[in-house]
Amino acid sequence: QVQLVESGGGSVQAGGSLRLSCAASGYTASSRCMGWFRQAPDEEREWVAVIDSDGTIHYADSVKGRFTISKDNAKNTLYLQMNSLKPEDTAMYNCAADTSPCGVSNSELDFGFWGHGTQVTVSS
Repeated sequence: QVQLVESGGGSVQAGGSLRLSCAASGYTASSRCMGWFRQAPDEEREWVAVIDSDGTIHYADSVKGRFTISKDNAKNTLYLQMNSLKPEDTAMYNCAADTSPCGVSNSELDFGFWGHGTQVTVSS
């Protein structure tokens, strides 16, 4: 089992930045792929960015050039640096992990471990 706890969400104006963190504990060695998903009210959950254990990274088109995913293996912590935030980035952001490799495109069905989420609100 892997436990994931997100932090770093908040409210920011458009154009601002936030950095999300996801602390992993438990059997973290089993986490091959880790990533971030988000879900806005009345919308389906969508993947944002993923990072594989070999360092391979994939981003959703909607965040390319603005968001950066990274991982500190010594601290078992996943990060999401979000710059140039837009109102449409407003959502609940969840950290996720799985034993399988990351894909170029990812579905929530591909991930077995989830955090409870942290809210990001971007005002115009």
